Amino acid sequence: MVASDDGFPVAFGGEVAGGHLRLTDFVGTLTTSMNNLDVRAGRGVGGRVVASGKPIGVVDYTSDRSITHDYDGPVQAEGLSAVLAVPVRVGGTCRAVLYGAIRQRVPVGDRAKDKLVGASRRLAGELAVRDEVDRRVAMAETITATRGVDVSDTASLEELRSVHSELCAIAGSTQDPGLQHRMYAVAKRLADLRSGTTQPPVNAALSRRETDVLAQIALGCTNADTAARLSLAPETVKAYLRSAMRKLGAHTRHEAVVRARSSWLLP
Repeated sequence: MVASDDGFPVAFGGEVAGGHLRLTDFVGTLTTSMNNLDVRAGRGVGGRVVASGKPIGVVDYTSDRSITHDYDGPVQAEGLSAVLAVPVRVGGTCRAVLYGAIRQRVPVGDRAKDKLVGASRRLAGELAVRDEVDRRVAMAETITATRGVDVSDTASLEELRSVHSELCAIAGSTQDPGLQHRMYAVAKRLADLRSGTTQPPVNAALSRRETDVLAQIALGCTNADTAARLSLAPETVKAYLRSAMRKLGAHTRHEAVVRARSSWLLP
């Protein structure tokens, strides 16, 4: 959290879309005066951050001459004075703005600044991951929507398998339950794509984690690579792999992948 007694008593922010910043998230506020406030690029503190892509701070918001005063009403209603705003930049674009504020007319300390900048960097990383997830899911949904795709074609099949493994890797490491459920659902649809009509010869039920591990092994990942991709310990990966091999009646990791594919557990 950014808001704290030894940093910023008040913290808030929101995402940027179409050059406008909408404030939606708040910690430590006493009123609803800023809820859903639409901040235009170049206006106020946050608008200057959106326009410049750089942190902007003021000690006395309502009297500072470096900003416009379009939003003095909501800011005064909340009783804020010192305000620091930092951009959340992803791929060179300002995607969101985080604010830290103090109700007294005092300079913002270095510790508080570092905390806010650190929070913006973490959020930028999370947004970058979400963007990649959205891209992968969109690619997967395109593949699954094209039911007539020839997955017997080597290039098409390898692309399908790559997307499936990436989805399993990201789903296995994310802490967002909703996002995880969405990715696993699409991964299952990918695994269900078949070029033939025969039923699977092996009736093995693998756990979600066992499938995640095999999906990475199928791409040629080592146990260490798999552990890094799934945010697991190497010994845990080995345990999941041994369990999957036992369930599939396989003696080697390669045989386990082959059997998982023939069982329609992997694409």
